[in-house]
This record gives sequence, C-alpha cells and structure tokens, in this order.
Amino acid sequence: MAERNHTIVALVEDRPGVLNRVASLFRRRGFNISSLAVGQSEQPKLSRMTFVVQGDEDTVEQVTKQLNKLIDVVKVSELQEEDVVARELALIKVNATPANRSEIFQMVDIFRANIVDVSAHSLIIEVTGEEDKITALYNLLRPFGIKELMRTGRIAMARGMREGRAERAKSSTNGASENDGP
Repeated sequence: MAERNHTIVALVEDRPGVLNRVASLFRRRGFNISSLAVGQSEQPKLSRMTFVVQGDEDTVEQVTKQLNKLIDVVKVSELQEEDVVARELALIKVNATPANRSEIFQMVDIFRANIVDVSAHSLIIEVTGEEDKITALYNLLRPFGIKELMRTGRIAMARGMREGRAERAKSSTNGASENDGP
C-alpha cells in the first residue's frame, strides 16, 4: 500500500497532560506527526486535536486504535481527503523596502491574504487556506527575504453531515457512547 498523508481528528478531555500523553503514544509507537493543531471544541471541557500522519492504511488503523486506548480520548476519526474542508493559517514576516512594498502588496492581494503589521523594514502577512496556497505565497515571497514564518498546521472538518471513516467512540465505561454526539 502506498503511503500518503492522513488526517485524524480526536475529541479529547480538556485536562493538563493530555497533549503530552498523546504525543508520547506517537513517539513510543514510532509514528511521525507531520502536523498537529489543538483547540477548543463546541463542547465544554473537550478539545479537538487534528493530526496529519504519513503512512499506509495499516498505520492509520494502528494510530486510531492506540488513540482510543487513552482514557482522555473520547472519539477518533479519520477524515477522507475528498470529504474534508481543511485549512491552515500562516504568518510570514518578509523584508520590505519602499521599492518593493507595492509588489508585495499585489501578491498579498492576489492570494487574498492580509497585511497585519507594517514596520520600516518588514511586513507581516497573514494567509489562510490550503497547504499548497500557503506554500505558493511563501515561495513567491522568498526572493524578498523571509525573516520569520509560523504555520499552524492543518485543521479540518468533514463536509456537511458526513462523519469520518473508521469513526470510533469510547464505550459507556468512559462516560461517552456513540450516541452522545461528536
């Protein structure tokens, strides 16, 4: 089976140490996380983690099984690329001079990005979109001199009413069941 990027979303208890336990699980099993984003969910006291893991189907199955074994994990799903809305946010600090500012402004406008800070020698650009869009803007700005780059990593949701493939919820022994919602 061919290796590719897989997006896995886990709903987890919002408690100290959860991120460490999840990262340790990946480290112990030798799985590499290409991207990780964590934030509040729509449910009080629960956070959502979005992982991008490279591997084949067996790797993804192992990752989801191992995640489900953690007590703080409520639900795990793999999102299929064709059924997902995925975005990333990046802040790019680029060298800017009076001679090149208008050219940078035009590029930012074409990519529907925003300039969020202006100083005498640099601009900070905020860009949101798919990974390829952010990479393309970054590559166009490189000749001006990139001073700093910060990317959030992928966040993703299943389109419409679709659920993730291989969705698994904790049994009622951990306080949640498949009928308790996401």
